Amino acid sequence: MDELEKMLLMQIADLHKVPDGAYNIRKNGEADGRRSTPHIRIEQRADKKPGIDIFISSQAQGESVHIPVVITETDYRETVYNDFYVEEGADVLIIAGCGIHNCGQATSEHSGVHTFHIGKNAKVKYVEKHYASGDGNGENVMNPTTDIRMEEGSRLEMETTQIKGVDSTVRTTRAQLREGAELVIREKIYTHGKQFAKTDFTVALDGDNAGADVVSRSVAAQSSRQEFYLRIDGNKKCHGHSECDAIIMDDAKVVAIPALAANNVDAELIHEAAIGKIAGEQLLKLMTLGLTEQEAEEQIIKGFLS
Repeated sequence: MDELEKMLLMQIADLHKVPDGAYNIRKNGEADGRRSTPHIRIEQRADKKPGIDIFISSQAQGESVHIPVVITETDYRETVYNDFYVEEGADVLIIAGCGIHNCGQATSEHSGVHTFHIGKNAKVKYVEKHYASGDGNGENVMNPTTDIRMEEGSRLEMETTQIKGVDSTVRTTRAQLREGAELVIREKIYTHGKQFAKTDFTVALDGDNAGADVVSRSVAAQSSRQEFYLRIDGNKKCHGHSECDAIIMDDAKVVAIPALAANNVDAELIHEAAIGKIAGEQLLKLMTLGLTEQEAEEQIIKGFLS
């Protein structure tokens, strides 16, 4: 790996070297390293679409797989399809993410379509980070789509973070939960300049005692724009909670549109939303400790998104 690739992998996957365990590293549309393990098998897609199939055995207990994507070319666009097949009772950590370094005048774009087939009583933690950099005027675009299908008693915990430098993103997540399945989503987004970010969640609680807890925290600064859409359908005896908290600064704009649909008398659904600026007393308190106003804002934002 060259120094640029190492920097991007550190930002999106906390990797300083080739990871232990199973991994697939994709760089500019080509495989840049792959390893399967006895319990996690990575293969090219059978349907010949760009991307991979990841098969996680029920014997995978506390194991991990890394599947980062790196783009270092300008005027490059790709759509990649990754399917995860997690067997009954497996326990696995999946670390994904995309890093773009664009030094040209044209757009570099990555669209990742991830489909999760999570078996009965399986436990999955999925961590995805997006980061972009470059010294050109080209745009960096990332559009992740996640399709989740959860069987009885399974659990998926998702942590998604947009770190820096992404000019435009549309983040789409669709989930279907069967009996006793549990979905936990934690999203963090920061936008500045003229950047645009749209999040669109749809969760269907189709089984008795299924549950979803979706929390999005974001900061919109300068002239950036953010949109947050969420729909939870409670189709059985279930519980769903969503929360959207946003800090708005400068000339930014934020829209939050939640929707709850209770289609069963025993569906318990709650939504919370808050959009506002940084409180003056918070700034003043930090500034009395010797911080400048800008430093105080940075500390508040860091704490809010941590």
